[in-house]
Amino acid sequence: MAKKLNKQDALDYHAMGRPGKIEVIPTKNTKSQWDLSLAYSPGVAEPCKEIYNDPENVYKYTAKGNLVGVISNGTAVLGLGDIGPEAGKPVMEGKAVLFKIFADIDVFDIELDAKDPDSFVAAVKAIAPTFGGINLEDIKSPECFEIEDRLRKELNIPIMHDDQHGTAIISSAALLNALELVKKKIEKVKIVVSGAGAAAMACVKLYVALGAKPENFIMFDKDGVLNKSRKDLSDRHKQFATSSKIATLAEALKGADVFLGLSVGNIVTAEMIKSMAKNPIVFAMANPDPEIAYDTAIAARPDIIMATGRSDYPNQVNNVLGFPYIFRGALDVRATTINEEMKLAAVHALAEMAKSPVPDIVNLAYNEKNLFFGPRYIIPKPLDPRLLSTVAPAVAKAAMDSGVAHRPITDWEAYKHELNHRLGLDNQLFRMIGNKARRDPRKVVFAEADNLKVLKAAQVVNDEGIAFPILLGNEARIRQLMEEHAIEIDDVVIIDPKSEQVKEMRHRFGDLFFKKRQRKGLNLYEARKIMRERNYFGCMMVETGEADALISGLTRKYPDTIRPALQVIGMEDGAKRVAGMYIIQTKRGPLFLADTTVNFNPTAEEVADITLMVAKEVRNFNITPRIAMLSYSNFGSSQTPEAQLMSKAREIVKLREPSLIVDGEIQAAMAFNKEILKDNYPFTELLQEEVNTLIFPNLAAGNIAYNLLQEVAGFDAIGPILLGMKKPVHILQLGSTVRQIVNMVNIAVVDAQEKCCKAKVEAALEPAKDKKKKKK
Repeated sequence: MAKKLNKQDALDYHAMGRPGKIEVIPTKNTKSQWDLSLAYSPGVAEPCKEIYNDPENVYKYTAKGNLVGVISNGTAVLGLGDIGPEAGKPVMEGKAVLFKIFADIDVFDIELDAKDPDSFVAAVKAIAPTFGGINLEDIKSPECFEIEDRLRKELNIPIMHDDQHGTAIISSAALLNALELVKKKIEKVKIVVSGAGAAAMACVKLYVALGAKPENFIMFDKDGVLNKSRKDLSDRHKQFATSSKIATLAEALKGADVFLGLSVGNIVTAEMIKSMAKNPIVFAMANPDPEIAYDTAIAARPDIIMATGRSDYPNQVNNVLGFPYIFRGALDVRATTINEEMKLAAVHALAEMAKSPVPDIVNLAYNEKNLFFGPRYIIPKPLDPRLLSTVAPAVAKAAMDSGVAHRPITDWEAYKHELNHRLGLDNQLFRMIGNKARRDPRKVVFAEADNLKVLKAAQVVNDEGIAFPILLGNEARIRQLMEEHAIEIDDVVIIDPKSEQVKEMRHRFGDLFFKKRQRKGLNLYEARKIMRERNYFGCMMVETGEADALISGLTRKYPDTIRPALQVIGMEDGAKRVAGMYIIQTKRGPLFLADTTVNFNPTAEEVADITLMVAKEVRNFNITPRIAMLSYSNFGSSQTPEAQLMSKAREIVKLREPSLIVDGEIQAAMAFNKEILKDNYPFTELLQEEVNTLIFPNLAAGNIAYNLLQEVAGFDAIGPILLGMKKPVHILQLGSTVRQIVNMVNIAVVDAQEKCCKAKVEAALEPAKDKKKKKK
């Protein structure tokens, strides 16, 4: 089922703050008059002269080599049709975002008021000197064919119409692997295609390049079978026209090996699927509804291998598997075109990648225990961090081998290393956390549901399938806020801990709380009364299993929120204390910061405890912790107690866990400067890999650091994440945004998943422990 999107949320997302989704950011210092004199007049004249003397220098002195133009005339936008260049601009900005986050390619989106090929081609040729490559987007057929063909011939930079070739490349990789699994040869299979537009024609042409025979295709457009007797077929379509007497899709599918759907939803029936050959391959890629529903097709033929364009089923044919990495490889060798060899290289790279062992971080992202090559996994997942360093080099090498590369790569290992560090191997952590949460959503209590931001966040997590929200507060007030702001949450659960309707539940919680605190200064009356407070009531819902996690703290002081959690739920077994951690997303990858919210002036022993807790949490994200113990001193350069505290803490950590990569005390800047470390402190463990975890000497330092990184540097943040709790309780920063609340819910849900799995394992081991005790 497609995810429900609130119209106003979508509009707010694009309108709030700086309108749109992209901006231009300087890559050089521009702080001083000296900087500006270099950036512009008079200094800018020098690179201008160099480029004039040798035009190739434009790649050396400007951003052209990493700049792609996403160009459209808005004549075939998504499923919206011909809506014009202005209305298509949000989609082009979205494409720009995908280029950036998946391959670190900069984009200018260009929307042209030019429908006929002549004026479109003329406009693109006129602005082509700006770009290192051009991605044509959302241009209707048949004009898109002529436009791409002419631009490829008349320009000497990579050109690709992704609507055509993206689907072709990804589905070709899937087809090769599916055929391998069913032990069929591509040159022999019978292929039925529903749809004859740009994407469908690109697919069949690429399948032929891979070995399929044109005579083995039966294609349908909106007017029926592409038959040689038809007089309305273009030259492109004639090569796939049949002389067969087949007239309907049902007839065509009898005995067919492969069905490719790029048309409209629900035109294929279960009976048609049953009539196909043994081990049928069905790619039903109409969106949002496939030509046949996934569940219907699987039920009809258990031996089927199926792919769709949807993310909620196995084998999603998603163009984002291709275009960012194809352009990355083409730009990096300064290719003059994107040719068939480069497309085929991308196909084979994707196909081979699906056969290699899947990293744990991908299994984590998709809530899978062990993805492996087979009918449910024939193409890589879009969030696989290996795509950049797998597809881009394959495309780059094909460009070199086919003679269209102007800047050959000589050291492939260094190139792959550069790609992995361009965005940081772990840069997709936030998206992966969200994806994992969606795979197994949990019940999350929102203790401050009479706050508009909390309600908006609750709607988001409900609509996106991240969590099932339970709202605490005055029901009349909450429903009034929801109505006033058009917030809709299906089957919403609202509980007012003060109401008479939950008196029995409140007393039950109070009695349980009394048992926990009866010898700690609390009487039964006070225990029942305190359950009227939402934080206590919500914590008790988590403690009793009536909810899986609690989110609170938006409008209350941190101590007032953490106290109920500690009293009701308590610390996990073996934990000596709790700590607060932030995740900051940087271009290097995620940074984990602790302690940022709980322990004011910890001892060396306590810092060591915090460090080991954080290391454990970092590993839960399938990331190897590489830890810097921060101070104002470097490896004994200061003998003050504060500096020695961090040095001593590191010694304790190494005694407890010798294999952990941790060093210090060290200054924050020094921890990231490998050149100075190599020259002055070559012994340090931090030389090998990038530091990703920072441990602070006290709460003030940690708190100041994450606030500066978040507000001044503008990095995304999740936190504070409460470590050491027996069950998931996460406390928001005062004034958190809706986005930050949603991020925290993602963490809470993943936390609940992990703790639930751990509890099940411990429960399964319990009988064995009991037997050992009895034997003793």
